[in-house]
Amino acid sequence: MERMAMVIGIKPEKIPEYKELHANCWPEILDRISRSNIRNYSIYLREPENLLFGYWEYHGTDFEADAAKIAADPKTQEWWKLTDPCQEGLESRADGEWWAMMEEVFHHD
Repeated sequence: MERMAMVIGIKPEKIPEYKELHANCWPEILDRISRSNIRNYSIYLREPENLLFGYWEYHGTDFEADAAKIAADPKTQEWWKLTDPCQEGLESRADGEWWAMMEEVFHHD
């Protein structure tokens, strides 16, 4: 199992919409996440900085392949058309990233 985390900005005026979308997340999205070996997935909001922090545990053996399956899924693409306009990518993110991946520097069970 690999713990993974990411961060992105959120447009302040879109926070209520983003919360509502995730309060009623589509079952197809949750199923695709699970079938891609992602467990214990959470998204947190930090205001007033307007940052979203995402965390999950990856239980597969090929994250890039599983992430590609998520990205290729038509229902996920439809979901992203609703959620992406709420978000603002960080200037410091790597090429090809929307959410900026984070380095784990400490963990304690």
